[in-house]
Amino acid sequence: MLRIRRLGEGEAVTEEKLPARTFVTALHEYGVRRVTGVPCGHLKGPWSEFDRLGELTPAANEGAALALAAGWELAGTPAAVLCQNSGFGNLVNPLASLLLPCRIPVFVAMTLRGWPDPESDEPQHAAMGAASESLLDELGVPYTVLRPGGFAEALERAGRARKAGLPFFTLIPRGSVGAADPAPVTERAGDALTRPIVVAALLAELGDELLVTTTGYLSRQANHELDRPGTFYMQGSMGHAAAIGLGLATANPDRRVVVLDGDGAFLMHLGTGTTVSAAGARNLVHVVVDNGCYESTGCQATTSSTVDWTALGTGLGYAAVLTCRRREPLTGQLRRALRAPGPVLCVLDVAPTPDEVHPRATASAGLDELTERFRKAAGS
Repeated sequence: MLRIRRLGEGEAVTEEKLPARTFVTALHEYGVRRVTGVPCGHLKGPWSEFDRLGELTPAANEGAALALAAGWELAGTPAAVLCQNSGFGNLVNPLASLLLPCRIPVFVAMTLRGWPDPESDEPQHAAMGAASESLLDELGVPYTVLRPGGFAEALERAGRARKAGLPFFTLIPRGSVGAADPAPVTERAGDALTRPIVVAALLAELGDELLVTTTGYLSRQANHELDRPGTFYMQGSMGHAAAIGLGLATANPDRRVVVLDGDGAFLMHLGTGTTVSAAGARNLVHVVVDNGCYESTGCQATTSSTVDWTALGTGLGYAAVLTCRRREPLTGQLRRALRAPGPVLCVLDVAPTPDEVHPRATASAGLDELTERFRKAAGS
């Protein structure tokens, strides 16, 4: 089995960046012809390059990405998956029950969050940062940690794994791979909605409703606009805000619960929408802010441009579906959503604003402190 030692205490993560185009060229030479995955800000350079070449198919979640790559491999097309270890849990099922028993040799480039020093990263990455290598060890999956100038060696090891019919993981420390050229800025209409506008408008309409905010910039924006005990700032666990909200709503059916979600996060675990409707939570309002991209990792496109939100919400079984894309009707639509019998799906079409980024809630308080504060508010 192929292995490489872990970093010793005090060893530093590499500061020498592998150029994005060099990364892509090396994978081409290795044989990769199709790429999928879920964006990571530390792999946005290769992601952009593969997208520019027409070789990228974004996946809703990491497990689906691995299965998609397995399909390409079964058809004789070598494939790669790009992701970060925060989504490794989504990979485990197809990795353990599909790739390993069927001997499908997919190449995975996975960045390391919360590693080697959890204190240097966001708190939700600490557990997975410490466990990523051990999990691969337990599964018997060959891997290597990328070192400066070591990508060729990593691909050589991957080639040996491929001959043995095994998937291979290259674990990439943060900051190891360079960025791509910045994308041109798209002008937005003067009356277009933005993240700051819709979050401020929603918070202005809330009374004692409980609010669950999805991971990323939406949680940061909500904390910036109005920090309140009744807001649960979900960090990590991408795609599960609606499930948390449903648990709160069904545990306390006499209290309104609002979920502030993103398009990429909602689509990541879309099946939860059927659970929301099947549970019949009349006190649940699911607000989805659709900016068409994964804003916090570099504005890589989601697949929301293909979605008819009204048809989707109706098909999933939401009792009401409201949409809005301009400032003038925003307040009215939010008020309708908050007063209508639920579950309600309210989709707000916004323009990305990656230049407006605020500190996360945990910059001023620990996750345990924020969670306990919310628990008290939810039980009051």
